[in-house]
Amino acid sequence: FNGSYLGQLEKAEAVIIDGIRLGVLPDVVTYNTLIDAYCRFVSMDTAYTILPRMREAGISPDVITYNSLLAGAARNCLLSQSLDIFEEMLQSVMKRCFRSRQFELGLEILSEMKSEGHMYDGFAYCTAISALVKMGKIKEANDCMEQMIRNGIVLDLVSYNTLINLYCKEGKLEAAFKLLDEIEKGGLECDRYTHTIIIDGLCKAGNIEGAQQHLSYMNTMGFDSNLVALNCMIDGLCKAGQIDCAMKLFESMEIKDSFTYTSLVHNLCRARRFRSASKLLLSCLKNGMKILKSTQRAVLDGLRNSGYTSEARKLKSKIWSAYPKKTRHIWEAFSCGSCFKLMDSQVNHFSYALMAAILP
Repeated sequence: FNGSYLGQLEKAEAVIIDGIRLGVLPDVVTYNTLIDAYCRFVSMDTAYTILPRMREAGISPDVITYNSLLAGAARNCLLSQSLDIFEEMLQSVMKRCFRSRQFELGLEILSEMKSEGHMYDGFAYCTAISALVKMGKIKEANDCMEQMIRNGIVLDLVSYNTLINLYCKEGKLEAAFKLLDEIEKGGLECDRYTHTIIIDGLCKAGNIEGAQQHLSYMNTMGFDSNLVALNCMIDGLCKAGQIDCAMKLFESMEIKDSFTYTSLVHNLCRARRFRSASKLLLSCLKNGMKILKSTQRAVLDGLRNSGYTSEARKLKSKIWSAYPKKTRHIWEAFSCGSCFKLMDSQVNHFSYALMAAILP
């Protein structure tokens, strides 16, 4: 080892520090250059210290980062370390695939890792399970969860939330509540997302009373004004036929979004309460929110078919004025017979988005 290289690296680090002080932040290329230099001229352990610095700066390692580390480990005949780096690289690529919603590619990498006997961490497992749930592949998600438990992965709150969501999707609420007990016994604290998953699971199981009780419990824990949880309750009450209760909850809500309105208007139409649906639709438009085009069309058709043709014309005019360029082709595109089918599909899509913690 030539000591002059160390001196040059120290100067390079000093330049980076000066740049940060001046507001010039290092990017992935800068960090990759440092990692490669440390791998070649200092040690692998020193090169590894750069990775936490990258992550603290919000920069993810890329293929060049891992190539430099792999090359350094190979040069030093560190076979075990090379395999660890390779596994970490595969996990990183898989996570990025799932985050960018390239689920099939991510699952392909997951399958390859399994077949080659590679191990991955709890976060990678949870990312894969979440992706499988979003794709509707509940059996595969359950298999992945069982493998995760068999491998002795220590669960954090994100892991617990992922598993609770999976159990709720399968209707295994008893198992979900057991995990809640584990969270408390393990010294962790449930977050807003944990409670929202439980509320949605109870609603989907038809246990509206249990969902209401858990919502009250959630409020006592300090999680007030949770729009996602309230939207789950609105949707659950509507599907249970308790539209009036849903309306009361709606009126008590300080914050509402497009899903709140869409769910109520959709279910008012299904109950053939088209005039109430019309008023709610107008309120939505006045508040500057968008509502599903299929739902708008269903309200108009319902008013016409119920004899309220004048109200239908007025509503159509107001919708056109709210969306002058975007909605005129909609009325011709939808057929009356397919409205309710389309509405069901879209509302299911919104419910699916909620469990992914994605607000409309």
